[in-house]
Amino acid sequence: MLFVIDIGNTNITLGLFDGDGLGSRWRFAAEDEKTSDEYGLLMLSLFRKVGLSASDIHGTAISSVVPPLTGVFTNACRKYLQNEPLVVNGACNTGVTIRYEDAFQLGADRIVDVAAALKLYGGPACVVDFGTATTFDAVSEKGEYLGGAIAPGIGIASDALFQRAAKLPKVELQRPPAAIGRNTAHALQSGMLFGYVGLVEGLVERFRAELGPEMKVIATGGLAELISKETEVISVVAPWLTLEGLKIIHDLNTV
Repeated sequence: MLFVIDIGNTNITLGLFDGDGLGSRWRFAAEDEKTSDEYGLLMLSLFRKVGLSASDIHGTAISSVVPPLTGVFTNACRKYLQNEPLVVNGACNTGVTIRYEDAFQLGADRIVDVAAALKLYGGPACVVDFGTATTFDAVSEKGEYLGGAIAPGIGIASDALFQRAAKLPKVELQRPPAAIGRNTAHALQSGMLFGYVGLVEGLVERFRAELGPEMKVIATGGLAELISKETEVISVVAPWLTLEGLKIIHDLNTV
């Protein structure tokens, strides 16, 4: 089995592939203070819950945008799984021709998302990942990664608003009854949800003007489902796209 790990600033997502199929997957909060032993024991406990052990894991791939946790998980895999993980970076074979000015400045999660989108859906495409940041990544018809755009994520933006505006309450991100909020909670929900829908639609329109009318839009990340219900510009919702990309890149680099 292949064990894949996507380490983000807010969440860590893990998954198991048995052959080509994605089986069990988990998502939990990223905690910088945990040690490799703590994460190693957590991984073993997750395996036990699905009837597996460390000996069932024959490969590991890691995508990380948190350098301290990259080392922590690498050490955990070495110690508890007895294998050397593939850590995705700009030097890996991704199946994508990267046209970014400095591939080593490109976040591993963006590389992985694009590799999966190209393999599974083809180009031209725009991948929108709703994570700590909301990222937009462009893939040409020829399979070239051209670059993209980065905006603050909904969580970051809403937290900043609540911290700086003393009279505004923190509210759950969900669809309000109408765009015109008739109370403060609904007004906040309208601004956050429909405001980000407008952000997505606006950037997608600009990307499509550069990539062409056949551009597909693939959404991933924790809020992909919520946003996609409010707009017609999203072609595909792929909540586990990053995990799929990790498998694709692992296979390319272990043949």
